[in-house]
Amino acid sequence: MSLESHLAELQRKHGDLQREIDDAMTHPSVDALEIAELKRRKLAIKDQMEKLKASQTRH
Repeated sequence: MSLESHLAELQRKHGDLQREIDDAMTHPSVDALEIAELKRRKLAIKDQMEKLKASQTRH
């Protein structure tokens, strides 16, 4: 998988998680811990994207 396609896949997953978070926040039955876990996963993906972007600029 090329660096660009990997980055695109991470961006897609990041967007999917954001939509999932938005959806979960509109349902009062969703546990706050579940929303926090989704946010942690989204942040981890963002960190991966930043690392990939940084490695691109170094090469």
